[in-house]
Amino acid sequence: MILQGSLPRIAPSANFTGCAPSGDPPPSRRGGYDLRQGEVFGLRRSEIDVPRRRILVRQQVKYERGRPVFGPPKGRRTREVPLPEFVSSTLAARPFRQGADDLLFVTREGGPLTRTYYNTHVWKPALRCAGVEPTRENGMHALRHFYASVQLEAGTSIRALAEYLGHADPGFTLRVYTHLMPSTEDRARFAVDEAFSVCNGLDGGSGR
Repeated sequence: MILQGSLPRIAPSANFTGCAPSGDPPPSRRGGYDLRQGEVFGLRRSEIDVPRRRILVRQQVKYERGRPVFGPPKGRRTREVPLPEFVSSTLAARPFRQGADDLLFVTREGGPLTRTYYNTHVWKPALRCAGVEPTRENGMHALRHFYASVQLEAGTSIRALAEYLGHADPGFTLRVYTHLMPSTEDRARFAVDEAFSVCNGLDGGSGR
């Protein structure tokens, strides 16, 4: 399922089964949370708060002088984002490599993942395996846009979505994703129809 056909994005329904090494971030499940790629690479096991059903975003992996280093998230904005049940259960059932710094995802050597490593050895091969062309438009960031479109379709407010995405300004979120928001007219029709269906149920549909 790809919401809003105007955005050709990768959706979780793409069949990624068996398309990624067992120790790497599962490609399709990446659409179930809204972290940037570097933030996914910087996730620690201790930051997956299963009891409270949330992910704590505290750092990212980025490149400086040709080597991966840890730093705060973009804009130095740490945050908490909802942890969906299907993501939690996938992580619980998936084997992971042992690495340094309590990192959730690491390379075969136990070091932090980098964009070049992951895109070359995991993401693009997984796309080809799933029958999806590995274009720039189908980069890993596409799943972040998919997450946003799902949230807007479900009625999540722009302010809440901005917080989940790590945007400092909800206005920026609105400008980027306003074309994905459900039609205001459709919502207005549905609201009135829903209200009157309840009223008709209460008075037995007599029209009084």
